[in-house]
Amino acid sequence: MTSQSPKATRPEPNKGVLDIAAYVPGSDKANPNVKLHKLSSNETPLGPSAAAIDAYNNIANKLEIYPDGSATELRDAIAKTHGLNPENILCSNGSDELLGLLAGTYIGPGDEGIFTEHGFLVYKIQIKAAGGVPVVVRETDLHANVDAILEAVTERTKIVFLANPNNPTGTYMSDSEVRRLQENLPPHVMLVLDAAYAEYVRRNDYASGIELVSANQNVVMTRTFSKIYGLAALRIGWMYAPAHIVDAINRVRGPFNVNTAAIAAGAAAMKDRAHIDKAIAYNEEWLPKLTEAFTNIGLKVTPSVGNFVLIHFPDGDAVHTSQGANDYLIERGFVLRAVAAYGLPNALRMTIGSEEANLGVINALTEFMKTA
Repeated sequence: MTSQSPKATRPEPNKGVLDIAAYVPGSDKANPNVKLHKLSSNETPLGPSAAAIDAYNNIANKLEIYPDGSATELRDAIAKTHGLNPENILCSNGSDELLGLLAGTYIGPGDEGIFTEHGFLVYKIQIKAAGGVPVVVRETDLHANVDAILEAVTERTKIVFLANPNNPTGTYMSDSEVRRLQENLPPHVMLVLDAAYAEYVRRNDYASGIELVSANQNVVMTRTFSKIYGLAALRIGWMYAPAHIVDAINRVRGPFNVNTAAIAAGAAAMKDRAHIDKAIAYNEEWLPKLTEAFTNIGLKVTPSVGNFVLIHFPDGDAVHTSQGANDYLIERGFVLRAVAAYGLPNALRMTIGSEEANLGVINALTEFMKTA
């Protein structure tokens, strides 16, 4: 009689699932005795467009009706704004859903997915959830390195995830470098350009990836309504991709993955250019102000093109650490994002918030750096 392994006494998840470290969102907990300023999730301080709020409210008496499974109104608004064919656009329950759908559709057990060492944590989660092998590539001075990415490509590579701009560093890869990366990837390897913060970038050598998608069969661009559009609560994402990739993802996504309120509010937000311009101008005002203020008090700030800054605390200083600063700020109601999970143990990421919040953090960190 052959020996048998013990029978399972309960359902067990697929191999590797329990090795995944669950994603931890930015905190919203602070000292309850002071006013809370949440600066941990890169939410816009301007809120959503008034037109988006009106569109959302108008759905209240239609809640018994299923959404349009194709999100036609939203896709058309995106297509018109960006000059795209709506057939190459697919909408989703946040861009995170798209990252998972792409990984689950194109990565299988033993396949590899590449991302850079300080890239968005969701990439690793989705690669492992699909049964794949996460391959982490070194960065150069907190910037993604094309040559390092290409060196990591093997016959098992299926997807390269590139956040551009990157979160939490705020750095970006130029259009010419992204093109060099794509040109040197094998044609069967998908390049996913996660452009969640694209609307904020004011650099002439940056491109979100639209032209690269249009000209190739292995490039996908993902975007979100959670940042500059101020619709994080509604969870709206979209991708622009070749028809064959849109077709594949349409076959596996949920049939009503974008709700009716999200479709209506997203379409309205996309059309409200004045609100977007206001958000861009506000960010352009405060990004250099915060960078200069933190630099002047002895902190290093990674140059950012997003709506956040990465603040580094002095190495070798046992008092003025990121953990000490985080505790000091939380006590005063300012909640930033600890980024040790991103391989940055002595740094904090700060969302550009309201004027009150921004000035409050400047003052608090000025005081903190004077403590003995």
